[in-house]
Amino acid sequence: MAFFPHRFGPLVIGILLCLALFASAGAGAKAMADAVGTNTGTEQDAGEDLAREVGHGKVALNFLWVFLGAILVFFMQAGFAMVETGFTQERNAVHVMMTNFTIFAVGTIGYFLVGYALMFGGVGALTTLGGGEILNAKLEVARGWSLLGLKGFALAGKGVYDVGVFLFFLFQVVFMDTAATIVTGAMAERWKFKAFLVYGLFMSVFLYPIYGHWVWGGGWLSQLGKNLGLGHGFLDFAGSSVVHAVGGLCALAGAMAIGPRIGRFDAEGRPCAVPGHNVPMAIVGVIILVFGWFGFNSCSTLNGGDLRFSVVAVNTLLAACAGCLAAMFYMWKKVGKPDPSMTANGMLAGLVAVTAPCAFVPAWSALLIGAMAGVLVCAGVFLLERFRIDDPVGAVAAHGLNGLWGVLALGLFADGTYGTGFNGVEGTVKGLFFGDPGQFAAQVLGAVTCAAFVFGMSYIFFRLQDRLQGIRVTPQEEVDGLDMHEMGVSAYVEDEAFTLPLPLPVRAVAVEGGPGGSPLPSGKGSALGGRVSR
Repeated sequence: MAFFPHRFGPLVIGILLCLALFASAGAGAKAMADAVGTNTGTEQDAGEDLAREVGHGKVALNFLWVFLGAILVFFMQAGFAMVETGFTQERNAVHVMMTNFTIFAVGTIGYFLVGYALMFGGVGALTTLGGGEILNAKLEVARGWSLLGLKGFALAGKGVYDVGVFLFFLFQVVFMDTAATIVTGAMAERWKFKAFLVYGLFMSVFLYPIYGHWVWGGGWLSQLGKNLGLGHGFLDFAGSSVVHAVGGLCALAGAMAIGPRIGRFDAEGRPCAVPGHNVPMAIVGVIILVFGWFGFNSCSTLNGGDLRFSVVAVNTLLAACAGCLAAMFYMWKKVGKPDPSMTANGMLAGLVAVTAPCAFVPAWSALLIGAMAGVLVCAGVFLLERFRIDDPVGAVAAHGLNGLWGVLALGLFADGTYGTGFNGVEGTVKGLFFGDPGQFAAQVLGAVTCAAFVFGMSYIFFRLQDRLQGIRVTPQEEVDGLDMHEMGVSAYVEDEAFTLPLPLPVRAVAVEGGPGGSPLPSGKGSALGGRVSR
């Protein structure tokens, strides 16, 4: 046993020294540990100006709430890209994905430079974000009848370099992009990419901001209550009209201007089916959109302390499910099968329709609104086909038609439990069925204005652009597919379609054996993914 001190003595001494250090550290500690958190954050942590700290904390919560909404809505871009790509043909998959991808970049720059100022330059104080009346310049034809905002171009100007103004821009730019990306689906598979880029500026700089100002930026539609006594003025809580109808009606104008795809209708005008190449991808995209839509609607309270968001979220979910099932059973009855693509569009239609009234209606109304939307999207698709209007993904019916239905539904079903002070009008918001025909009149006027202005200006734009630039690819490019002609790359490459250009020694090794000298199975490619040839 004489070897014990030599082999284990230093180890034992080291352990004893460590234990002594830990014990002394614990003995010298004056603060008590708080394993449950009950004593963490007490009056000692409050400064002398308690009210100021509470106010700052309240606004900070709102900042986090709005930022959460912004990133959820941004993630919806992935959903739209998957829906539109899945519903279109394989040979155009990259082109469709690129339009959904780059519209955000183009739109953001346009909205930053011009659109945000036109839409919100005269909105006034952003009260939930703690700001003063910084965005206070607008163009009015008469007092209370504003047409445009005039402050905040390129996020510059007196007082605009403000945390609240910047966060509000972030929240609003992702809503603009949602409207802009709707059009890419309706005009897919025959749209020139260069022409698409110009459209991105038209939407973000002009079309979306102007109508958006009239509704959300303090414009004339929002003041119909104060100026004409029509309820609380035109209301759209999260964007059935401002986002979805604007996108859907612009898509209608674009689809009409560009014409149907080759082979979509026969010589007698009867529709011919052009199946999407990946319906499962589209359905996954819809699931992503539902996820993002909770932020789209709920976070539009702009107030993390407004607990009405729970009602908004549940109404959003109920309308989505009702729209999904209504569309599925409608198609099942009509064609004998529960059409998956229309079932998916039914869920989107329910979401679109409830986006305007989600904060103002009870749960049973949300179910009814969503179910009606599911039927409308199916009927709308068939109606467009009768007029030989080609919309590959159903964007016009899902977003345009149901966006208008959503704002009308608000004017019918708002139950008077929410909305005190909206648009500067006393009392809560009530629809026609709950005693306020004036609110329904305001909603009708807003919907008609949206349809006339958005469709009219969009149709003029696309016709003018087609004359000056050309918006459609050549027939040969359309038949071959836009991926190779416009993008120079295909989404899907078969192994047999190319030969991997490897140096001769590597080629020989790959053919003679795999890792470790084991022979490769017959007909298998190399580890790099390509098929090897001598």
